[in-house]
Amino acid sequence: MSETQADPERIEGTYVFDGAHSRRGYRLNKFFFSLNRAENRAAFKEDAEALMDRFGLSDWEKGRIREKDWLALAREGGANIYFMYKMGSVTGDSLQHIGAAFRGETLEEFLNTRKVQGAR
Repeated sequence: MSETQADPERIEGTYVFDGAHSRRGYRLNKFFFSLNRAENRAAFKEDAEALMDRFGLSDWEKGRIREKDWLALAREGGANIYFMYKMGSVTGDSLQHIGAAFRGETLEEFLNTRKVQGAR
């Protein structure tokens, strides 16, 4: 087994979404998943702070949501990409916007890589 196969944390630009990440992201993921409900989407648009407080989000979590720091939410906050996408649907950020943010690119830069065979 190669070194990178034995230790996925050592593959540059990746991280492992494991049980610890899942537990850390419980509040965030519960909040994001709640946006499946029309009344929660409306509540977020009306008063995002109140809805985030209702779900007991920390100041750090609320700050990353306000900043749309998708990568930090996933990597450090334990947010699940599929649940984060619920947030994107409320804020108008597509999965492509989130993907671009993960890679540190503009949406245009990211989309251009989707047109290249063998793109990373």
